[in-house]
Amino acid sequence: MKKLRIAVVGAGIGGLSLALALREKGMEVDLYEQASELREVGAAVALSAASTRFYIDRLGLEPQLAERWYEIQALIHRDGRDGRIVSEHRWDYRARYGAPYVGIHRADFQVVLSGAVGMAPIHLKKKLTSIDDSGSEAVLHFADGSTAAADLVIGADGARSTVRRLLLGYDDALYSGASAFRGIVPSDQMPSMPDKDAIQFWMGPGQHCLHYPINAEGAHNFFLVERNPTPWPHQGWIAPTDDEEKLARFHDWHPAIVEMVSAVSCTERWALFYRPPLSHWSKGRVTLLGDAAHAMVPHHGQGANTSIEDAIVLADQLATYDDLGEAQAEYERLRRGRTRKIQHASVTHADVLHLPDGERADERNARLAAPGAFDRHLDWIHGFRPGEQEPSEVQGGTWL
Repeated sequence: MKKLRIAVVGAGIGGLSLALALREKGMEVDLYEQASELREVGAAVALSAASTRFYIDRLGLEPQLAERWYEIQALIHRDGRDGRIVSEHRWDYRARYGAPYVGIHRADFQVVLSGAVGMAPIHLKKKLTSIDDSGSEAVLHFADGSTAAADLVIGADGARSTVRRLLLGYDDALYSGASAFRGIVPSDQMPSMPDKDAIQFWMGPGQHCLHYPINAEGAHNFFLVERNPTPWPHQGWIAPTDDEEKLARFHDWHPAIVEMVSAVSCTERWALFYRPPLSHWSKGRVTLLGDAAHAMVPHHGQGANTSIEDAIVLADQLATYDDLGEAQAEYERLRRGRTRKIQHASVTHADVLHLPDGERADERNARLAAPGAFDRHLDWIHGFRPGEQEPSEVQGGTWL
């Protein structure tokens, strides 16, 4: 088989992970990033076993990552106003799944990944404008007037993917009806917070707060979400805000939450958009990966994880099949159903967290607290082994 020329658009978590997965298979890539320097948008990510196992067992990056991440010890749901525990699931997660569940700052994660990839194959200031796939190769055109040719182009350029828009011919983003404030708070600025070793969901009618530790110092990443059922009134996905707006609907929540989210100022409010599932992720010599293929709302924290799963599976297929079309088709077959299910679970999870007080909220609380609830509702996410299992082999469903 001839040496493939593979162009990856985007050098974020998905693109860098794909570069490492392909290198493991003996293949090299060129990555084209529109930014002038490598930087991740957003504060932090939670990585489940499918991701951390890959970096630890296959890439040997645990020493570098363990210095920067925090191993999460529990999942806790609370009432947002009085702070009472609705459910608590503690675990020996690493023993169960063979790898840890962690929080890590996106910038720290990208430093480790880019260091492992090296800067030689990463081309900065390359804003994609078009792809010409009409000839014997795909040609990428960039805003600076340069071009690059490839046998395969992979769009790993995130939720606002240029590659996806070029394939579809339009922008198909859907507003989820919610927006969020977020920040990172040092541990000593949130002394009232209980169970700092856990990922926690604080629930209330039409709103919730998610937070978790992200480094050895115990800093927490928080994500403060509220329903806004009217259409998003701003241009773009991010709007200016201030602390008064941030606290408008949370000022009477539990003091630990008010303390945490008041510790840092918020200047941006993020609309939560997602993308509808596609029947195909590939067209000609171009295929999609990660958020470009299946951008989802963050209520299950699986955006980065599904991107990494994609990278593992796509690299496996490109190493298995001589025919690129067959490799692309098998990659889609293995990934389409699982990512659709997680997209759906992520959207509906907000419905679960935001129930109004009353009978349905009481029923939800009973389901969350029931013995074996984590196994029934979340093991299918955490127990999956990309590249080793068919997606249908791990069963389970949402909290609904």
